[in-house]
Amino acid sequence: MTSFSLRTANPAKTRAEAVVAGVVQGAKGPELARGAAEVADAYGRKLRGLLATLGVTGKAGEVTKVPTGGALASPLLILVGLGSEATTDAVRRAAGTAARAVPNATSVALALPADTPELVRAVTEGSILGGYTFTTYRSGGDDVRAADVIVLSPIARQAEAVSAFEQAQVVAAAVGAVRDWVNTGPGDLTPPLFASAVAEAVAEVPDVAVTVYDEERLAELGCGGILAVGLGSAAPPRLVELSYQPSGAVAHVALVGKGITYDSGGLTIKPAGSMKDMKSDMHGAATVVQATLAIARLGLPVRISAYAPMAENMLSGSAMRPGDVITHYGGTTTEVLNTDAEGRLVLADALVRATEVSPDVIIDVATLTGHMVTALGDRITGVMGTPDAVEAILAAAEVAGEPAWPMPIPEIMDERIHSSKIADLAQHDWIRWGGGLFAAAFLREFTAGLPWAHLDIAGPSWNSGGAYGHITPGGTGTAVATLVDYVRALVRRT
Repeated sequence: MTSFSLRTANPAKTRAEAVVAGVVQGAKGPELARGAAEVADAYGRKLRGLLATLGVTGKAGEVTKVPTGGALASPLLILVGLGSEATTDAVRRAAGTAARAVPNATSVALALPADTPELVRAVTEGSILGGYTFTTYRSGGDDVRAADVIVLSPIARQAEAVSAFEQAQVVAAAVGAVRDWVNTGPGDLTPPLFASAVAEAVAEVPDVAVTVYDEERLAELGCGGILAVGLGSAAPPRLVELSYQPSGAVAHVALVGKGITYDSGGLTIKPAGSMKDMKSDMHGAATVVQATLAIARLGLPVRISAYAPMAENMLSGSAMRPGDVITHYGGTTTEVLNTDAEGRLVLADALVRATEVSPDVIIDVATLTGHMVTALGDRITGVMGTPDAVEAILAAAEVAGEPAWPMPIPEIMDERIHSSKIADLAQHDWIRWGGGLFAAAFLREFTAGLPWAHLDIAGPSWNSGGAYGHITPGGTGTAVATLVDYVRALVRRT
């Protein structure tokens, strides 16, 4: 377990086993960034020659390890590239990179730019998340992170800096919890097990209440979408609902997250190569749960109603078939034409449930479509919905350092989702173009005209490559920070 502290110490005199300093690409060559002035002074005129000899450029993500030979009190200096400017995002990424550069160190001091509360937050979040590891299934999987991480900041004693530091740890812990759930083997996190895990997590936050609906209660409620998707699995579906109702709440937000614990595609089976990462299809549900818990832990005065529909999309003789017609909670009927487009079916039931509590806005988060990955790549969230809600989400995502981009819901999509000849809606139409926009238009039908934003996180929710910045392989925990910052913004506007 790593402990974090916020201090004003001189990085050149700290006796931590390693000191981390940022490097920017200056007009006259690489130079140490703000936060490491004392380190630069300790080396004096030798610094520029040292950087040149070591081939340091300051390029973002670059790491150079320098034995100090007594120039500093610490025996090791870690130089991390920030790029051309020490922006908040650049600092967050650099802190994440640095966290992996010093495995097994007892103590590390971070002398990165941290002279504002926003930068204190970025350094803290970046270090925690960049050092994340998932070792549940590894024999001898011991924690190799530094035992003590010291965030050095000239404003360490200011109340705003302390608050940013403490809040960053809460949000980073929530992101880490999402990563843990997403990285867990799907056989160990079926819908009943996932629901139990959520209930256990909620039990640690007294201000949040939880209700779990099993398959019998779902049938009584008429949640046909959740039930239909779960028909093919031996593990029955669940619907988990969370409620956080602080006194003096200034707004009411409903969060809905897709919780497909494993997606084989059902009878419209996926190619084998497309199944290997499908344990991540419950990222949306994990996100809204952990965002709710983080908001409660932070004591933000905004009421949250969260909905996490959970099902396993499998093949069997009882599985949902193309051509089936299902009746959603609330009575809308849908013709199923592609069992691998199951996420929208479970979300539909949950969205209607959300409308019944009359929130000011509904936000859903889902690993919904491969089309969005094709459109935006694997690091950008697509955001659709009502203009004001979309704009607010995009602003929150920018603050959180989670790339997002607005996408339209063209009028033609309304025609396409109403193309079924036997039901109210067509779930899919096999037209290659605009599938992510079709899915958003389908979800909109269940929002009762309320302000609404849909976050398609199919790309950035899973990192199939190596670590970069504060993003580690596997589940990323994306959108948790965005949701928290969205709620923070609501509080500031009142």
